[in-house]
Amino acid sequence: MKFKKFILCLMASIICLSIILPVRTFADDNNLDINAESAILIDGDTGKVLYEKAAYEKREPASTTKIMTAMLTLEHCKLDDVATVTSEAITSVPSGYSSDLLKMGEELTIKDLLYALLLPSSNEAANVLAIHVAGSIDSFASMMNTKAVELGCKNTHFLNPNGVHDEDHYTTAYDLAIMAREAMKNDTFKQIVSTASYTLPSTNKYTRIDRNLITTNDLIKKQSKNYYEYAIGIKTGSTTPAKNCLVASATKDGKNLISVVLKADKDSDRYNDTKTLFNYGFDNFSKKDIVKTGDIVKTIDVKNATSATKNLNLVADSGINTLVTNDKLNDTIEPEITLNEHLQAPIKKDDIVGTAKYTVDNIQYTINLKAGNEVKKSYVLYIVIVIAVIALFLILFEKPNDNRKQKSRRKNKSKIRPSGYYKAR
Repeated sequence: MKFKKFILCLMASIICLSIILPVRTFADDNNLDINAESAILIDGDTGKVLYEKAAYEKREPASTTKIMTAMLTLEHCKLDDVATVTSEAITSVPSGYSSDLLKMGEELTIKDLLYALLLPSSNEAANVLAIHVAGSIDSFASMMNTKAVELGCKNTHFLNPNGVHDEDHYTTAYDLAIMAREAMKNDTFKQIVSTASYTLPSTNKYTRIDRNLITTNDLIKKQSKNYYEYAIGIKTGSTTPAKNCLVASATKDGKNLISVVLKADKDSDRYNDTKTLFNYGFDNFSKKDIVKTGDIVKTIDVKNATSATKNLNLVADSGINTLVTNDKLNDTIEPEITLNEHLQAPIKKDDIVGTAKYTVDNIQYTINLKAGNEVKKSYVLYIVIVIAVIALFLILFEKPNDNRKQKSRRKNKSKIRPSGYYKAR
């Protein structure tokens, strides 16, 4: 008896605790141990934010600025174009920022300059590219700011192509993630930032082939203690005011992640923070097909259609694939469907007939819906209407004749007198 009372009390206590104590949600895992003052992790495919810490606060980007420099260069130049190292390109680099890699009057291809820009982070190479593309460093900075706005950056302002310190040269972790995601769409950029070393060829001003360019990104150096096997770039940055910065990308199990850490105290912190972000993303998120191209989203009945074709399949014109937390992997997400106004037969197969909007983690994805089959117009109603009109027409025009016949009959009857009628009078 006492044992039963004990069990009942224990069960009551558990129930009470489950009501009083808050339920632990997946969001609790977002309290990551990140040293950097600003950080963000996004899905490289969709741009979906998976983690953020002060991601919209202004920070100095240091040499991560060169992501934008490379992106604009690739948009405006061919890889085999040749640029010349000018006096301005070298002398405008402040003391302490110079790499002494390039020579005055040296001619190099855009490809070689991009490797110099993105691997050893040459500030002179950034200036050479800026002058070659825009004519001047100031004009190129203007192009950088225009591009940032076009990409949707919310709080970015560039003054130079290399990230040399200036209080009015700033960005945010979020904006850098946007830039990096866009840049990684370019195969050449992706190839360069994933390269650990590169050797410059001989030029008109340097005949030896001994300028070995080594990346500053330890994540992709196999011999480094900071090596991360899934990393594929992207760019480091470091100045005294900006501290230690790193924009990185990693791929595993079909998941493409981009991380940004800004203003980490130590060089090792930026790598540890980046690995923490990547491990968090890979361990806790999975790829989910919200809808696949060609899926039948819904079947509807179409007005004025033949009975054989009135059922119209609404087919997804494109797919939606995004990262979701592992606990939502098997969830069914119902779309909000909007059909074209006055949708009715006839409809050709593959015609766009509406849209479907899916909401996943407060992010909306909209796709077009196309007709999965032909819908033929029914003429039965029109035939019925025509018959009815004809019948009504006949009725309307027949009535006067009938009335005249009836009146004529009444008149004839009134003329016929019964026998003996006059005698009776």
